[in-house]
Amino acid sequence: MSRLKDLTENAPIHKREIEIRTYSLEDEKLLIEGWLKDERFIPGYRWDGQPRPAGVVHRLCVRLLVGGRPLSILDIEAEMLDVPHELCPTTLDSVKRIIGLPIASGYSEAVHKRLGGVQGCTHLTHLITTMGPAALHGYWTQRSRRRRPLPRSLEELPGAGAIINSCSLWREDGPLVRNVRETLKMRNKKAT
Repeated sequence: MSRLKDLTENAPIHKREIEIRTYSLEDEKLLIEGWLKDERFIPGYRWDGQPRPAGVVHRLCVRLLVGGRPLSILDIEAEMLDVPHELCPTTLDSVKRIIGLPIASGYSEAVHKRLGGVQGCTHLTHLITTMGPAALHGYWTQRSRRRRPLPRSLEELPGAGAIINSCSLWREDGPLVRNVRETLKMRNKKAT
């Protein structure tokens, strides 16, 4: 039994939900819609000593239009339905700085460089960062709807640039990349 899991027996005081959905569009484009919601379950006090009620603190939405090769952000919009400060919506236009950004290795770092810190909203930045890998899964789901010819090499595999070196198992010399290379090599031998 997990010793940390045992500590979750008490009622939570805060919850963050992130939901991301992918929609298939024409011309192999996708719409990725992401929602972030922060909710506090207990009342508290603001920095100035004023009471702060329990309830929703953030409810934000980001929509990415993606397409092309490499898969890139073609357009973006954001909205803030619930925010803790009346000035929060002044950061909405900052998200436009990632139009044109490829969703490939280094995506999260590039998003933080363009939107992070004082350049935008930390919550929008966090949501957009999590939407990149979800966009890739949507892309692969869309492509898997029909059977395609096997690529001749790993370099010809659509989306390979985004997944190689994205985690320990998909590292360039790792077991999954090695398996893909060996499978392609064996299939290419059979084809000749």
